[in-house]
Amino acid sequence: MSAGNHWGGSLEIHGDEATDDEQSRNLDLDPRAVNRRQFLDETQQSWLLGPQVAKKRKNEYVDLGCFVCKRKLLWWVLGTLFVAFVVIGVPIIIAKSLPKHKASPPPPDEYSKALHKALLFFNAQKSGRLPKNNGIPWRGDSGLSDGVNQTDLNHGLVGGYYDAGDNIKFHFPLAFSMSLLSWSVVEYSSKYKALGEYDHIRDIIKWGTDYLLLTFNSSATKIDKIYAQVGVAKNGSTTPDDHFCWQRPEDMSYPRPIISVNSAPDLAGEISAALASASIVFRDNPSYSSRLLRAASTAYSFARSSSRRTPYSRSNPEIANFYNSTGYWDEYMWSAAWMYYATGNSSFANFATDPRLPKNAHAFASVADLGVLSWDNKLPAAMLLWTRLRVFLNPGYPLEESLRGYFNATGLTMCANLRRFNVFNWTKGGMSELNHGRPQPLQYIVNAAFLANLYADYMDAAKVPGWYCGPFYFSTDVLRSFATSQINYVLGDNPRKMSYVVGYGKNYPRRVHHRGASIPHNGVKYSCTAGWKWRDAKTPNPNTITGAMVGGPDKFDGFSDVRTNYNYTEPTMAGNAGLVAALISLTSTGGGLGIDKNSIFSALPPLFPAAPPPPPPWKP
Repeated sequence: MSAGNHWGGSLEIHGDEATDDEQSRNLDLDPRAVNRRQFLDETQQSWLLGPQVAKKRKNEYVDLGCFVCKRKLLWWVLGTLFVAFVVIGVPIIIAKSLPKHKASPPPPDEYSKALHKALLFFNAQKSGRLPKNNGIPWRGDSGLSDGVNQTDLNHGLVGGYYDAGDNIKFHFPLAFSMSLLSWSVVEYSSKYKALGEYDHIRDIIKWGTDYLLLTFNSSATKIDKIYAQVGVAKNGSTTPDDHFCWQRPEDMSYPRPIISVNSAPDLAGEISAALASASIVFRDNPSYSSRLLRAASTAYSFARSSSRRTPYSRSNPEIANFYNSTGYWDEYMWSAAWMYYATGNSSFANFATDPRLPKNAHAFASVADLGVLSWDNKLPAAMLLWTRLRVFLNPGYPLEESLRGYFNATGLTMCANLRRFNVFNWTKGGMSELNHGRPQPLQYIVNAAFLANLYADYMDAAKVPGWYCGPFYFSTDVLRSFATSQINYVLGDNPRKMSYVVGYGKNYPRRVHHRGASIPHNGVKYSCTAGWKWRDAKTPNPNTITGAMVGGPDKFDGFSDVRTNYNYTEPTMAGNAGLVAALISLTSTGGGLGIDKNSIFSALPPLFPAAPPPPPPWKP
């Protein structure tokens, strides 16, 4: 066939040679058709072949050694990685390069704030040669000659705590304060640690127990007397003493008689409880703990002596006018509990659960006033301590009968606290009148708040949701509500909107009945009567006694911020000890830690007989 071009024009369809793909496709076509197609010009192609097929772009590949991939895919992957680095990696690198800061702890609750302040009150009350870190700038060394002339005292009676706004050291409420503080540490040591106050509270307790070891021959196994008080005051006196004179402790210029007693079942029992409970607190210091326990045993034996059963304040007006003891059976039950937990000696448990003891103590008499904890009445605290044994260890016979009685009586005490049963009157502002409207009510309500919340913690730890008051069943939340209502009242939730803890909040008493706080720390030594101008001044105290809980309002929620009216404005050791115990039980700062359920029992032997040994292996 002629290869001539009958229409003219180029004989090639494409200017370039056919690609390999085209050639491969052409192998399947009729050679003549293909040959003819090669001679069509563009015009012919348009109306003979239809729309021209666009030439496909050749894929480009990249050889990465181990595999081959398309160049577009490679760029897409690299681009994605770059974007991810910018979006995710860069912020991480920046965050890692910034200085690291620990996460801020949750803000402290109001109870922990008040607790930090309440503990400082004890620093302000210290007598003797003060440590450099005492932290109260207007206080200094004082009472350095107390008891130094007593021939039977190797180290005198230097140290301890002044009880209130005067300069007397009353050993009965001092010992009770140490017992109560030690109890709070035994139950809530984790909370004290979380708040950073564990070392502080132990220092406070040790300052008190070191002094209590001086009040009798603590190295002996048998004693015949104990010292009950340093300093005296007579109402209406016109001769220099601790009430007639208004002087800073550092400037005392009047005689300070020392009172000893030959019979003290109550005082010695309380000192025994203080030393025994502190021995548990200081178990990490074996030598000191053992020393406390030996002295506690000596004091306990003195308290239990059958020939020394006259209350320590009997025929002692210098004592009875201020801290008169109304009995000693409650101290027997209280001290026996602490001696049992400290030693594990079952004789203390047997004594405390002997039916004659609760009978003599009127433990099951359902007398409302006997359910109110105070420096004079330890019965409700003692029964709660023995209830603790039943709740967690349930020792059974022969202790069960009395322990069940203590358990039931404790439940009734908690019922009596509830407003709905009208056992006690309440002020319109919400304060329970546990002392029947008499002066200085706050020390009683903080004690009740502590016991109520502690009992609730016992039940929570034992997985018990509540308790019965007759036919009525109440959850533990009811106890906590009572406890918080009373402590909130103290901290300012009252008609006067006044905090009765000095230094807490903005509105608190400024004219506290306190010699050291009311006299300027200006280097001037004011005489016995020259200090009266500071006592009678209308101006606020020049020194703030931070953390002091004053006596409190009257039964009409009224309060008089007057320095000379001690019923309203005087703080006490026992009152502040109860406040500290209640606050540590209520605070949730540090994770809401509960009680230490088991440490108190660590000295107790097994309550049940050991299992007999297995029989010898059988032999044919």
